[in-house]
Amino acid sequence: MLQFLTYFPLIAMLSASAPSADSYDGVAIDLHLRAHTAQQRDWMSRMRAVAASTALAFSAVLLLAVSTTQSAQAQTFTTLASFDGTNGSASYAPLVQASIGKLYGTTNQGGSYGEGTVFEITPSGTLKALYSFCAQSGCPDGEDLVAGLIEDSNGILYGTTEHGGPNSWGTVFKITLAGALTTLNSFGVANGCASDPESPLVQATNGVLYGTTNCGGINGAGSVFSVTTGGSLNTTYSFCAGPSCGDPPINGDNNGFAPQAGLIQATDGNLYGTTVSGGVNAATSPNGGGTVFKITPNGGLTTLYSFCSLSNCTDGWGPVAGLVQGTDGNFYGTTVYNGYDSAGTVFKITPSGELTTLYTFCSQSDCADGSGPSAPLIQATDGNFYGTTSYGGNTSGGTATGWGTIFQITPSGILTTLYTFCSESTSESPCADGGRSFAALVQDTDGNFYGTTSTYGTDSSCYCGTVFSLSVGLGAFVKTLPTSGKAETAVKILGTDLTGATSVTFNGTAAAFTVVSSSEITTSVPAGATSGSVTVMTPGSTLISNVPFLIAGSPTSTSVTSSRNPSAFGQSVTFTATVSASSVTPAGTVTFKNGSVTLGTATLVGGVATLTTTTLSAGTHSITAVYNGVPDFSSSTSSALSQVVNPATSTVTLTSSLNPSTLGQSVTFTATVAPEFSGTPKGTVKFKNRNATLGSATLTDDVATLTTTALGVGTHSITAVYDGNASFSGSTSSVLAQVVNPAP
Repeated sequence: MLQFLTYFPLIAMLSASAPSADSYDGVAIDLHLRAHTAQQRDWMSRMRAVAASTALAFSAVLLLAVSTTQSAQAQTFTTLASFDGTNGSASYAPLVQASIGKLYGTTNQGGSYGEGTVFEITPSGTLKALYSFCAQSGCPDGEDLVAGLIEDSNGILYGTTEHGGPNSWGTVFKITLAGALTTLNSFGVANGCASDPESPLVQATNGVLYGTTNCGGINGAGSVFSVTTGGSLNTTYSFCAGPSCGDPPINGDNNGFAPQAGLIQATDGNLYGTTVSGGVNAATSPNGGGTVFKITPNGGLTTLYSFCSLSNCTDGWGPVAGLVQGTDGNFYGTTVYNGYDSAGTVFKITPSGELTTLYTFCSQSDCADGSGPSAPLIQATDGNFYGTTSYGGNTSGGTATGWGTIFQITPSGILTTLYTFCSESTSESPCADGGRSFAALVQDTDGNFYGTTSTYGTDSSCYCGTVFSLSVGLGAFVKTLPTSGKAETAVKILGTDLTGATSVTFNGTAAAFTVVSSSEITTSVPAGATSGSVTVMTPGSTLISNVPFLIAGSPTSTSVTSSRNPSAFGQSVTFTATVSASSVTPAGTVTFKNGSVTLGTATLVGGVATLTTTTLSAGTHSITAVYNGVPDFSSSTSSALSQVVNPATSTVTLTSSLNPSTLGQSVTFTATVAPEFSGTPKGTVKFKNRNATLGSATLTDDVATLTTTALGVGTHSITAVYDGNASFSGSTSSVLAQVVNPAP
């Protein structure tokens, strides 16, 4: 049950009888190969409720809404509803906006049987439980929900439970918007480790659902799994918590283990995620620090980054949250920890694995900026990222206390705290606005943000958490389900006040449509449409989709430029490929070629890929950039660029083994030929005594030598003349005055 929570020194209100398994030791995490007892599972799934319910008791008075406006920042925070136990308790998951305009979510506890719910809530705050889990003995329908829900294009919600089901250790389920639940499959135990699916699902463009388990898999260290909408469950990849697993050994812990977050499908068609533990830095970091990884839908995994790569883990460790892909093509995420504190970071990572720490929490006095971000970020329609911290805030007094914050952070790393939880108190509740948000925000099509807290609220009988909204003045927009497809693909458009819509266009191409309700339009991708924004015209506004709709196989164009042309042999040259499509920035890879020879492949970031080389020979080269394409974008090849590489200059240095020498004595002259940039000069060097040639020698590793006893008494002007070759121009050393004395 969200195991990272037990590694904070938590609030003092935790039950003294909590079992010591998974306890915090200040440095190490033991997330893998654990077998939960019934007592431990019960404690882990309820510890937040224990923490909240042991606070000061107040009389039970339900307030319908608590609203706070932080006028200095023009933010309006509203507590929409407080859970009362019967409709759920302790929501750790984000909400999802469904096609009928309501928001749907899950709770870990509460409901008719105390084991969690699926609930619905209107944007105005009308909350009700849609389904209560553990409706039968043994909980075959599952229990203890940690993850949120997703909606497919047919209006069906999908999710996971952490425990319960026929195999006892979690389920995958689907549920209609009317509350009819179907258990699709169930998880079990592998190598003594329960699967415990804690992550939300993602539906890939192939229609299959993907998720992760924190434990389980064939190695007992977590897995990536796939499940069809019909319930066929398969293990896509099994992580390993040791140096090697299996026979022959595979999947060492360098690839990470114990994934706790969900996956996202990026614009290149691959899935991306994080692991809490493992990576290449196990010797210098707490339990390995964790990783960021890429995995193909067929299970080919690549580790992009291992945390704790910097001294004292200043790049963070313990990424319990998933990633979000920004409009610039990069990925953004959070870590719970940095160094050996529990403050956490916000980071950016390129598709090729270059990580930048954008912000470190607890940068302000008493952690007023929050600490312990445990939920994914979202990118809103203003281009900024928004998220929550589970701890800290201006009432915190340190990383492990405080009730958390809501924050905004720009892509460049400027963070603004928008709201601090536990800012509202009443006679019934010390934190009427809730506390401890472990869930990501969701931006509704009305422009506002919605989220949940796991504890407090206005119901003093249980302090079961809240649902809230936050307005920052962003305008309404529309969402599409799905967000990509080919011509004639059926599409749902979600929005607000869609009644009376007069037109729907896909990047300017008109589409036939039907207004189903004020929150839903059905349409299909029109022939000839290209990737870009979906626009809905209504009598009162123009609504634009929050993300571009990607047309499968959209045409692209590729161009290539050189950082210097002409260049010299051995000189560094950077080729830059730019791939463009109509209104949308493609993702994927570009292969750079010299004629038919591949120079290398680079990943697109923001539609641009670069490759730097020093290997081009002297002459004229035909350079092309080949965009390899992804399902949403067709491949394309640039026009050829004629790269001229001239011979580089060289420098000759001459030395003598014995100067002065004696008549008849052996003297060795050494010529060293240095390149202007890089490479190894080849060819011959002539050694001269003024105009007379003493002899020639072939360069070996930049060096040529000549030994002679023929110099007469006197001073001789010795030079070394490099003849040059196709790659290097010739050059002559400075004169060396060799003195030869008479023999005794």
